[in-house]
Amino acid sequence: QVQLVESGGGQVQDGGSLRLSCATSGRTFSGYAMGWFRQAAGKERELVAGVSRSGFSTRYADSVKGRFTISRDNAKNTVYLQMNSLKPEDTALYSCAARSTPSVSTIYYRHSEYAYWGQGTQVTVSS
Repeated sequence: QVQLVESGGGQVQDGGSLRLSCATSGRTFSGYAMGWFRQAAGKERELVAGVSRSGFSTRYADSVKGRFTISRDNAKNTVYLQMNSLKPEDTALYSCAARSTPSVSTIYYRHSEYAYWGQGTQVTVSS
């Protein structure tokens, strides 16, 4: 079992920045691939960014490429999502997710592939 707690959400103006953090506890953090998902009102949950166990492989949704950066610090058991140049369409509930895996390089794209979830942190971008 692993527990995930997100923080760093809030309200910002169009073009602003936020840094989300997801602190984990429980089993060995380095054994998990991690992902950030978001769900806007009336829309399906989507993968924003994923990172492999090693941290060397990352993947982004087309809508956030060049603006968001996912990273992890295995020593601090934390995964981050740096969000720059935020747009009103980025408004959503952002959740981090974890999946135990033997692969150090695989990234998982579907929310059904993740076993553990945080409660989420709200990001609101106003125009």
